[in-house]
Amino acid sequence: MPVTRLNHAVLYVRDVERTREFYENVLGFKTLIWAPGQAAFFQAPGSTNDHDLGTFQIGAGAGPSQAGRSTVGLYHLAWEVDTLAELARIRGLLAERGALTGASDHITTKALYARDPDGIEFEVSWLLPADLITDEMRAETATLARPRPLDLEGEMARYGAETRGGVGVSIPVG
Repeated sequence: MPVTRLNHAVLYVRDVERTREFYENVLGFKTLIWAPGQAAFFQAPGSTNDHDLGTFQIGAGAGPSQAGRSTVGLYHLAWEVDTLAELARIRGLLAERGALTGASDHITTKALYARDPDGIEFEVSWLLPADLITDEMRAETATLARPRPLDLEGEMARYGAETRGGVGVSIPVG
């Protein structure tokens, strides 16, 4: 039986209240299960999962993740948004919080990179709808050694701020 998609992620955090405030107020997640000082389970906006993110508090003394520096481990989680306008709105919130660390154009994916209060990296992205992806784009994506800087305003002018992303890629056509 093949895997069809990622259902949820679970993170260890220092302070579950701080994590809850961040994911609710920056990414719009809804808290479904709340155990103060212990755990929180969240659902992403528009999701039908019973939860998309689980968090468990391990305390203020926990050190930072060394994944990718001196240990193996998770690099980042990626959350998808429906429109470039939503990506721009979230960019503003991340910048206000000092959480935004980068923005990249991967040709068929427009991505923001940020860190949550524990320094855990995540991506927020908009995916070009399948019917707009050309063979030239596929070829360029396959040979792109480094992503290009993201010109979000230019992408909104090109594709439309309210164009629904991911259709035919991560979202079924229909």
